[in-house]
Amino acid sequence: MLQAPVEGSFVMSEFVSGRHFLNTPGPTNLPERVVQAMSRHTINHRGPEFGAVGREAVSRLKTVFNTQGTIGIFPSSGTGAWESALVNVLAPGDRVLISRTGQFSHLWEQMATRFGLDVIALDTDWRRGADATAMGDVLAEDREHRIKAVLVVHSETSTSCMTDIAAVRAAMNRASHPALLMVDAISSLACAPYEHDAWGVDVTVAGSQKGLMVPPGLSFLAISDKALAAARAGGASRRSYWDWEPLVKSNQTGFFPYTPAITLLYGLNEAIAMLTEEGLPNVFARHDRYAQATRIAAQAWGLELQCADPAAYAPGVTAIRVPDGHSADKLRGVILDRFDMSLGNGLGRIEDKVFRIGHMGDLGVLSLTGALTGVEMGLRAAGIPHKEGGVQAAMRFLAGAN
Repeated sequence: MLQAPVEGSFVMSEFVSGRHFLNTPGPTNLPERVVQAMSRHTINHRGPEFGAVGREAVSRLKTVFNTQGTIGIFPSSGTGAWESALVNVLAPGDRVLISRTGQFSHLWEQMATRFGLDVIALDTDWRRGADATAMGDVLAEDREHRIKAVLVVHSETSTSCMTDIAAVRAAMNRASHPALLMVDAISSLACAPYEHDAWGVDVTVAGSQKGLMVPPGLSFLAISDKALAAARAGGASRRSYWDWEPLVKSNQTGFFPYTPAITLLYGLNEAIAMLTEEGLPNVFARHDRYAQATRIAAQAWGLELQCADPAAYAPGVTAIRVPDGHSADKLRGVILDRFDMSLGNGLGRIEDKVFRIGHMGDLGVLSLTGALTGVEMGLRAAGIPHKEGGVQAAMRFLAGAN
């Protein structure tokens, strides 16, 4: 039997008023238009109506990747796109070059090792992007061209550091090396400019749950003619589900060789329509502005950014270090319990040392300032040494920004 509360007392409840603040660097908040688009009934994925949906998805993705090449769409996370990239053009024993810029490059390296690839890994301190010059030096020494592919993460979600992909391609060209260039753009696509064709990328992998503002469950590839020819040449690892050859026909017909994630494709088409309406240059400027506001707040708090190279700051996520002797995970727990906001955790070698604020996808100025307010309140509640005024500093910047 419920008892009447004593006047002035606090009664615990499972209900929490207001909306949850989702400020992880993926999954991101879903625009209402995307939610409504996905509420449509499913249709026959072999019927003519679906063919139009599939062709639209391919066409729209080409504008975001900036490519005229083949587009792959798989019902999977970005990990599936990683695997598809490796198994179509590489065979056990093939050598690949990768820069360890953070946890996700480390995981891609682990996958390559499991497939029996011979991995050359260049270490970093996880506080900057890949060193294009160092990669070029390794390629220049590979006079027998045993390295078959170069693997790079464009925006390392775990550290909030970007790599200059055009510089990596330039280093490869200076070395006159024929290796394929493979890029993970999972947390950069639709957050930052991306030029698959102009940068000479052979395989780009991406996912639906970040800048594209769609739930997790779709992975994408942009594939150059050179990469497609390598896959067709044979000698690659065994593959079936991840095979690229059926994609060539799918790009023309809109039909897939598997049962597609129909409702997610509805959402994808609507999301890219929204990005087009805003204008991709405006989308990128918005992400840059929010990232700068977040860094200004961190600086005012007296906290250190994980990314130590200003030229490599990511536009979609900011990783912030807590002072030595303090727990980033405790801070995130306090913020979740007290203020109903989710932040990204530290991964790998920076586990419990950083917290990550995602500011990508469907986010407005007031949503960002609300998130920064939650962080500042959390720093106080968790007893993390800091200076006050981070939110005010960000607000002054945002109020004056165009």
